Amino acid sequence: MSSTHVFTPFSEQELMPHEEKLEVVKKGKQFGIGIPKETCLNERRTCITPDAVQVLVQSGHEIVVETGAGEGSFFTDLQYSEAGARISPDAKEAFSQDLVLKINPPTSEEIDYLKNGAYLISALQINLRDRDYFKQLAEKKVNAIAFEFIVDEYKQLSLVRLIGEIAGNISILYAAELLALSNGLMLGGITGVRPTEVVIIGAGIVGEFATKAALGLGASVKVFDNSLSKLRRLHMMVDGRVPTSIIDPKELAKSLRRADVVIGALSKISLSPIITEEMVAQMKKGSVIIDVTIDNGKVIETSELTDMENPFIIKHGVIHCGLPNLTSKMPRTTTKAISNFFLSYLLNYDEEGGFENMLVRKNEIKQSLYMYKGRHTKKLICDRFNLNYHDINLLIF
Repeated sequence: MSSTHVFTPFSEQELMPHEEKLEVVKKGKQFGIGIPKETCLNERRTCITPDAVQVLVQSGHEIVVETGAGEGSFFTDLQYSEAGARISPDAKEAFSQDLVLKINPPTSEEIDYLKNGAYLISALQINLRDRDYFKQLAEKKVNAIAFEFIVDEYKQLSLVRLIGEIAGNISILYAAELLALSNGLMLGGITGVRPTEVVIIGAGIVGEFATKAALGLGASVKVFDNSLSKLRRLHMMVDGRVPTSIIDPKELAKSLRRADVVIGALSKISLSPIITEEMVAQMKKGSVIIDVTIDNGKVIETSELTDMENPFIIKHGVIHCGLPNLTSKMPRTTTKAISNFFLSYLLNYDEEGGFENMLVRKNEIKQSLYMYKGRHTKKLICDRFNLNYHDINLLIF
């Protein structure tokens, strides 16, 4: 009796049972992340909280925190250590990691500590930089990302916005403190007493939050900006309670003569001053000027950079505050906000399989670089400091 043949496209070997293969999720190369202690401008903020360190350590990263890095924000070395970070008394060890997270740009000495090809994420504060800073970074073949250039998928400057929200609120709170110090006025409105007058130059994020804070205290606010769309957006946000104006020197000078507080919040790089020394000389004695965006370019001609030890100077009888790190006055809140941002940023890096992959796949990450492997990739920086410009899209594709 002949056997029945069943047709099958598989060989006998292929039909044999095989051991099950489980999927192995490949993670990108785990980074060593360095958190050095800030040494400039009496800086009190830091980039990462102990809670964020714990999440990053669980994701497989090694975190090296320099001794005392979190003290200004009221986080102890013990808290970082218990979260899984390695505490090092040596700044060189924190700077020699694959990725260095800082608030202020590194000093000349600190750049020497960076390893070749490292990733550096910090603020740039372009108004405080010189050509040598960029040349020294280039020699180290560094990949440098600036807070000021970090954009999200909606093309928004997400970290600038976050810090701007805090800076806007703090500018009004600190102005209230200085006003009480200079002439005993309370910033706000009290029944039967004329409210203090606040003039805000700039209707961007800092201007918006300064406006909301001043209104919340009961002050009378007027906002100036050269962008009608920004003024319109602000006008809608505060239900039309704030008079707004294009920057007209005559109208501005008139408002400044009556102002008790002036907030400079225009974030245009190397903009020529809008408020002249002559306008300042006409202001009331004891009034207060806070130039929030001084690290990007002066809005007020008489402004000068100040620090936490000497936060203000007096010119023409007017108090001038020019702190480039104003949010450092509320370091714990600012640190928590920045840490939340970077935690999502770094976890996203894990999912993408490393920074190189992120740079290839995500255009917004490319745009946040001002230096890639030692090459200068931001035209505005190259034009300002006479450096050779390289288009990032020709370097990474």
